[in-house]
Amino acid sequence: MLNYQESSGEDELIRLLLKRQSELNSLLEVTRAINKNTPTTTLFQMLEVILKNYLQIGKFRFMIEKNGSFTCIAKYGGVIESPVVLNNTWQYLSKYRAPTPLQDHTDKTLNTYNYFIPIYHKNRALAFALIGDFDTSGNMLSNDLTFIQTLINVIVVALENKRLFRERLQAERFQREMELAVEVQNMLVPMREHKEDTVEVDAKYLPHQDIGGDYFDFFRLNENEFMWCVADVSGKGISAALLMANFQASLHGLVAIEDDLATVVERLNKIVVRNTKGERFITLFLAKYNERTRRLCYVNAGHNPTILYAEGGAIPLRLGTTMIGAFDDLPFLNEGEVDVEPGSLLFNYTDGLMDLESANKNWNEDKMMEYVIENGETDPDSFNEGLMNHIKNVLKGKPIDDVTLLTLRIT
Repeated sequence: MLNYQESSGEDELIRLLLKRQSELNSLLEVTRAINKNTPTTTLFQMLEVILKNYLQIGKFRFMIEKNGSFTCIAKYGGVIESPVVLNNTWQYLSKYRAPTPLQDHTDKTLNTYNYFIPIYHKNRALAFALIGDFDTSGNMLSNDLTFIQTLINVIVVALENKRLFRERLQAERFQREMELAVEVQNMLVPMREHKEDTVEVDAKYLPHQDIGGDYFDFFRLNENEFMWCVADVSGKGISAALLMANFQASLHGLVAIEDDLATVVERLNKIVVRNTKGERFITLFLAKYNERTRRLCYVNAGHNPTILYAEGGAIPLRLGTTMIGAFDDLPFLNEGEVDVEPGSLLFNYTDGLMDLESANKNWNEDKMMEYVIENGETDPDSFNEGLMNHIKNVLKGKPIDDVTLLTLRIT
């Protein structure tokens, strides 16, 4: 027959085994829920049920680290503290790396709890828990604290994995967006070279990133006229690419039915304002040339002035208006007209050409005008190549924005 001490020890062992079995069952249920991608709120509910009903914990605060501070993501019991008060408790707890009693703590908030339970990963604090109204026997205390820490750690790891998964999806979506934007922009960019008996065109496009906000176009209107445009759309990415696509379609549609450039620009402004609600704008230089009359009509809408070179001299083409898309109605609009001499060169560019990473006092609009005069007799391709080499090798600068060069030689 077993004596009393032997019976008591056996009962204690059975109780311990049953407790361990319950703990394993709880962990198993939580793990299954995580594997089924159970919503975060449900995981918190399961955690609270285990703490309340199994461990008889009356008060609980679950804090998780985010951007250098701690946010309470689950709580029950007692008087709920303000988020600021709970976050400030970390300054008293950061030195502890293991479950720590708090009853005698000097902080008036912390001493209302029984234990602090930290969750670390490679010296980085991921989360911590505060538990109160918790009464357990001395023999089982260490086991219970270890179980609580393990349970919370499993949930924290699950939350971290969910966060990393969301970040990966976001990165993949962003990458796909950039690929789509590049595809859209490549469809919008015409041939970089064009040559006829009366006109020779060369374009250089250097996006600062995978997808830029610059746009250029050159196309014939009829047997005697052709048109070109250089534009800079605010913003980057797929939204800028889609705005460019809409702008190009609108431009081609309008010039097919409207001869007056000022009217075209006014209607383009209305379209951009309607589509973007004033949140984006476009600067552009739009020009139409008549080979029979040798007359060039243009509108400069807040863009860098196109430079017209002829017979050793150069002038900037500035007449026009402000950027389109910024105002419901353009505050002013002046269409420019100029006669083009045989052999003239027209140089169009975007502001990325003028903005270099290193501030260079030797490069400004006057210096660029000098470059045009010195190189105005070269063919468009050589002109553009020489200008980029000048930026790279002479000025030793690097553009900080997209660069578009569109150069025409009119014979």
